[in-house]
Amino acid sequence: MADKIKVMIVDDHDMVRKGLKAYLATEDTIELVGEASSGHQAVRRFEDLHPDVILMDLIMEEGNGIEATQQILAKDPEKKIIILTSFYDDEQVFPAIEAGAMSYLLKTASSEEIIQAIYKAHAGKPVIDGKVAQKLITGLHKTPQPVDQLTTREREVLKLIAEGRSNAEIAKLLFIGIKTVKTHVSSILSKLGVADRTQAAVYAYQNHLFSK
Repeated sequence: MADKIKVMIVDDHDMVRKGLKAYLATEDTIELVGEASSGHQAVRRFEDLHPDVILMDLIMEEGNGIEATQQILAKDPEKKIIILTSFYDDEQVFPAIEAGAMSYLLKTASSEEIIQAIYKAHAGKPVIDGKVAQKLITGLHKTPQPVDQLTTREREVLKLIAEGRSNAEIAKLLFIGIKTVKTHVSSILSKLGVADRTQAAVYAYQNHLFSK
């Protein structure tokens, strides 16, 4: 009998992990070797658990799935990681694929689709959800713009900069620390290739980034 495919589940929702465990229990050739409730925990545990395939959620409070994927593959480039998430926006899809994830499925996938994705990942064959594949294809035909590099939070900060808000005001409005605001501002200036806040504001208005 062939060796079982060892799988680790990474998700911060207990009910999701229980559901996935129930799916996997129906397969004689798949063995659940462990689970993790955060990206940080996954990075710590995978070396002890030695999974062949990892089912990885993306949005988790303690270490997101993209960071965990990068760190795990940096230690073991042969590890097969399947992103299993509810999100398929550009800010999740492209970084996850760039991080080295083998496959990308949505949590709306059926148990059979998830199980087949595990078998295919183990064999080195990627599986990409149709909606995600469409985004990837569309992305190939888009000319990258500096603003495309901004995260959702950086866009929020840029909008407030364009409104003439100070760092203190931005921190208060977004419920974040001033140091965090300064970090975002520095990143925005770097990504847009501008020298200061005024130029960033001008860029935002010239490119019609925000409706009045």
